[in-house]
Amino acid sequence: METKGLRTFLEIPYDDLEERNLRVKEQRLKHESADKIREERLKYLTDERNLKAVTVCFTDLEGRLHMLDYDKKFLLKSADNLTFDGSSIRGFSQQAESDLRLNVDWGSFYWLPSDIFGPGKVLVFSEVLERDGTPYHADMRGQLKRVTEAMYQKDGTVFHAAPEVEGFLFKGRDAERHYHETGKFEFLSTGGYYHSLPGDPLRAFIDKAAEAQRAMGFQNEKDHPEVAPSQFEMNFSYSEALISADQIQLYKLLCRQVAAQMDTTACFLPKPVTGVNGNGMHMNMSLSKGGKNLFYEKGGQDGLSQMGWDFIDRLLTNANDICLVLNSSVNAYRRLDPHFEAPNQIKASANNRGAMVRIPYGNERSARVECRSVAPDANPYLVLYTLLRTGLEGPQPQEDAETKRSRTRFLPDNIFDAVRLFKGSQFVTNILGENVQSKFAELKTASAERCPKQLGTRVKEAEIMFHHEVTNQYLWSQF
Repeated sequence: METKGLRTFLEIPYDDLEERNLRVKEQRLKHESADKIREERLKYLTDERNLKAVTVCFTDLEGRLHMLDYDKKFLLKSADNLTFDGSSIRGFSQQAESDLRLNVDWGSFYWLPSDIFGPGKVLVFSEVLERDGTPYHADMRGQLKRVTEAMYQKDGTVFHAAPEVEGFLFKGRDAERHYHETGKFEFLSTGGYYHSLPGDPLRAFIDKAAEAQRAMGFQNEKDHPEVAPSQFEMNFSYSEALISADQIQLYKLLCRQVAAQMDTTACFLPKPVTGVNGNGMHMNMSLSKGGKNLFYEKGGQDGLSQMGWDFIDRLLTNANDICLVLNSSVNAYRRLDPHFEAPNQIKASANNRGAMVRIPYGNERSARVECRSVAPDANPYLVLYTLLRTGLEGPQPQEDAETKRSRTRFLPDNIFDAVRLFKGSQFVTNILGENVQSKFAELKTASAERCPKQLGTRVKEAEIMFHHEVTNQYLWSQF
């Protein structure tokens, strides 16, 4: 029986949504007291009668977003004691120690477009805690939050990031989950870079998804079709790293929701179709203190300061060790093919798009380092945490930095080599801990061993079906 008309659930116009979400974002950027924000949010939830549920999100070690809807009244009574079964999440706790807790991060609060998520809901991110309330080691969002907050509290240093996340739009709903039946993906559009007419299906998808992002306070910059057929990219503004990582998860969620409403599939596999460009997630990064960009120097090489170049040198020196973090699926190594502008060369360049690190032209406000060898299916919290700690703490090159920068070395071309290098790295052990290092390697090996060892020229069903963002649980269990 329909209840429409019997209940009045929250439905907020897009312009009002944008204002509300930008106000919350501003509170995060000003580092307002967590207690003050928590009190403000709980008062809002208590007073807003047209709200029925709060969607609480967390991300597992591989990067999958998990969402639990809590009844508003229950959440208000139990916000300090939200538990879930961690043994049901791949890469989290064992069955014998399965109880984990969620600690709501009230600063990361979003009002949602009701035409996409349904009326009467708001969304908030959370950290994962052990039963005793200590941080859970495999929760990389919590790790990123702690390291960036410690930097800010120490001397006001802020880590900024802006991702460029590419995706494909394919015909049919759940195209990835049906891949083992069809063996192919169908393009919705065969245009190309910036090539799409107003009102065509790809443009309609981009317009609707971009509108929803704008309403959620993403502060969009530009959106357009990409180089490959049916490929898209929607860029949003530079922000503090934790906010950017949350927005990556929401960006993919929004795109998938909008695509499903159009009976299509938004796909973030790194290389779902051979013979055309793959999907990347170029990560632009900089550090600032007191509003001053620490990576900029007017007379520096390519406009970068010594600190900026040290950051780059450490990324290049440790590129093989952290490659698995940046490219965490079997399919990702198809994208590191030397054709199609693949960024598989361990070098830095201002204009070579095959280089792992690019130095975009910038001024004192925009000078940054762009790591191009990141796949869009990687865990954004793990990626930013690893890039930050590598850039600041990683072993420096033993030889002359200039020589190392100019010499061409290559990233691994398959996941087995990447797992071996990751497992053997003492530096990775130092920054992630033995537990996370071994768990992550074990998860990636389990997926890899379900797939042929040689990539070959054809995308295999197994690399789609056992991919961490696609996994058909029934097929996984039947293996």
